[in-house]
Amino acid sequence: MPCSNDTASRSRHGNDIPVGQDRIFDGLADKFANSLYATARGQIRLAVLDDVLSRALPPEGGPALDVGGGLGQMSGWLAERGHRVTLAEPSADMLAGARASFGGLPVQTLQAPIQALPELAPGPWPVIVCHAVLEWLAQPREAFSILNALLAPGGRLSLMVFNRDALRFSNVVKGNLDKALEDRLSGTGRRQRLTPISPLTHADIERWCREEGLVIESVAGIRIFHDYLRERSPSEAQLETIIELEKRYCRVEPHWRLGRYLHYLIRRADGTDPKEMS
Repeated sequence: MPCSNDTASRSRHGNDIPVGQDRIFDGLADKFANSLYATARGQIRLAVLDDVLSRALPPEGGPALDVGGGLGQMSGWLAERGHRVTLAEPSADMLAGARASFGGLPVQTLQAPIQALPELAPGPWPVIVCHAVLEWLAQPREAFSILNALLAPGGRLSLMVFNRDALRFSNVVKGNLDKALEDRLSGTGRRQRLTPISPLTHADIERWCREEGLVIESVAGIRIFHDYLRERSPSEAQLETIIELEKRYCRVEPHWRLGRYLHYLIRRADGTDPKEMS
């Protein structure tokens, strides 16, 4: 018996391409370092996150878990501000790059996927950072539940996801009209292409938070202007102006909704431990 359209959509990740496994970035550490963090895109991302998180996270430090922390930029940022950081990353190559960047910073590293963290790093954690991870997972909804289970009562989750709506807009701007019309936006996880396999929407995160008893304290768009510029390699002076614009409008309607990434500060609604609710 053929499945309904609703059933078919639930069986596909990102609503268009079936994916059987998570994307792990062994062999791609140099590509990430060179194509993202060594460019204006990476500088904008880190500058806006610095602005958002400096206002939101506790200034006194404390334990922090960086889930899927890749090359360790956020782990280093947290450690420099007094947090005792555990960086969990499944890719050996990415983890090696992260370790080389820390110097004497107090960061403990753990080679593990998010699915192993309830056993290997159960916490509970007062601060969890999970940036640009869920969109690379075959089952992002289940991973979101794991993050909730790891979060301490009264803790904060800093979550950043790749914005499916911005991906659609970008495809239209580039002239990929049929692809956008058919909503074929997700990557396949093959070769060295870096289109996420499970791009997410703001509505996804809102719904998952309601289901998990979590509250969104704030939302910001990351790279709301840069990716639509004609000139993608701005001068140093232009980059300073772009960063100022990104900071100014990252929380402002309607601009934040077109950020290439969406960043959320999330807490538990009632301060309870989800383990006590099961």
